[in-house]
Amino acid sequence: MRLKKILIVLLCFVFTLSVFTACGSKQSSSGEKSPSAKSGESDRITEIKLPIVKEPITLTYWAPMDPKRAATMKDFGEEKAYQEMERRTGIHIKFLHPPMGQENEQFNLMMASNDLPDMIYYGWQGIPGGPAKAINDGSIIKLNDLIDKYAPNLKKILEENPDVRKQVELDDGTLYMFPFIRTDGAIMNSNYGPQLRKDWLDKLGLQVPKTIEDWHNVLVVFRDKDPNGNGKRDEVPFTGTGISTLGNFAAAWGILNGFYMDNGKVNYGPMQPAYRDFLKTMAQWYKEKLIDQDIATTDGKAFDYKVTNNLAGSYFGLIIGNMGRYLNLMKPKQPNFDLVGAPWPIGPAGKQYTTTDLNRKSAYGEGVAISSKNKHVKETVQWLDYGYSEEGHMLLNFGIEGQSYKMVNGYPKYTDIIFKNPNGLSQDQALAQWAPAPVNAAFNQDKRYFEQMLTYQQQKDAAFNTWLNADPSLCIPPITPTQEESQRLASIMNQINTYQQEMMAKFIMGKEPINDSTWNKYVNTIKGMGIDEAIKIENAALERYNKRP
Repeated sequence: MRLKKILIVLLCFVFTLSVFTACGSKQSSSGEKSPSAKSGESDRITEIKLPIVKEPITLTYWAPMDPKRAATMKDFGEEKAYQEMERRTGIHIKFLHPPMGQENEQFNLMMASNDLPDMIYYGWQGIPGGPAKAINDGSIIKLNDLIDKYAPNLKKILEENPDVRKQVELDDGTLYMFPFIRTDGAIMNSNYGPQLRKDWLDKLGLQVPKTIEDWHNVLVVFRDKDPNGNGKRDEVPFTGTGISTLGNFAAAWGILNGFYMDNGKVNYGPMQPAYRDFLKTMAQWYKEKLIDQDIATTDGKAFDYKVTNNLAGSYFGLIIGNMGRYLNLMKPKQPNFDLVGAPWPIGPAGKQYTTTDLNRKSAYGEGVAISSKNKHVKETVQWLDYGYSEEGHMLLNFGIEGQSYKMVNGYPKYTDIIFKNPNGLSQDQALAQWAPAPVNAAFNQDKRYFEQMLTYQQQKDAAFNTWLNADPSLCIPPITPTQEESQRLASIMNQINTYQQEMMAKFIMGKEPINDSTWNKYVNTIKGMGIDEAIKIENAALERYNKRP
């Protein structure tokens, strides 16, 4: 009996010991699952100390190439700012770029194959299923704990700018990328709008158009009065890259050429009665040859040719990439060449509505996500966060002090290597050799970069005195549908967008008449493709966005 009691006690002891051992093993195992769970509170850092690593490591970084960089370099690793970051941090970056024009296709193939680099720069809100799906699929990782522990600079920006955080997180508060942001907001976003040949206006005694009627009158004179002075009727009053460019004019009717804000709700512009009126006007302009007859097939190269060969009189374009570049190219060989930014035209809606969201502080869901294949997550987070530090901010916006910029009374002034490049590069191409400021990256784009890139008074007048006064209330904030919503939305809108763009071209180019029969058929076809469900999804996402802190 005594022996039996001893055996029972021993068995109880062994069982209790096994339970504690199992619990200990379970905790250890779960602690290894997430990179963010490996370290305790004591591992949290308050500043990025350099170098980040004692022994050099290499990280891979996938990102679309940019034409400004492609003009002089094969990959971003040739950029002076990233070379300097390697010297300071001890981390080498191997950049990977898809062929230009194949970015979306290559991204989808990469994600499907699960052959992932350490970092991926992309417009995550536009992918099927959204960033939430990429996290749930195990392609990229959630960053909240990692940013809290190892990214003090981005963490500070998000804490001090709740509107920025609202724009870069998901509805449940998930942070999934190191974002491209512009905390200076409207000033930085006032970079796109209608532009005309000012010298043509002056020669013909015309004022800068303010209304749709003004635009029609100006374009007629451009067509008829030989403003380029070559004795031929070869002027193209308005040009653009594709029929969709004309969608910018739709704002004058109080709608956009897609989803837009309509009295606090999301609606779809291309099926509204006002859109029919917009199409009728564009079709009339096209018939009168006020619009480039080849606009449907005009690419960037042909567009540049028409502007720089004294053929195009107006277009919608960027303040730096178009206006600044054309002025820089043309002034030496044609001193009278001049451009002016026109106000966003007022039409039946009675307001200067813009298609640019002047209030947005994040750059449309773009940024760097960290893949699940990354074996150096902590170091990657610190490397990315350095770009938001004071030193990193200056490096990524201005390059290297004493070379690409100098401090003048506390202001970082670009040097002549940017403004008077010895190799004849445009200012944005020259700066792209030194810093990612004129393109996109995980950083906070500085308004002092933007101010200096506007080297011509025409640019400053357009951005700060003209376009900044437009009303951006038609623009939808950066809402994020759920994974299921996003997949359904993509399924619906891929079909609708293809059909809508085809019909827009047919209506404007006169291949399809705009009457009750054709319009009703067009609207009913879009409804049959599921637009009402798509609008419902968009509004559900908007409602959740509005509830974010």
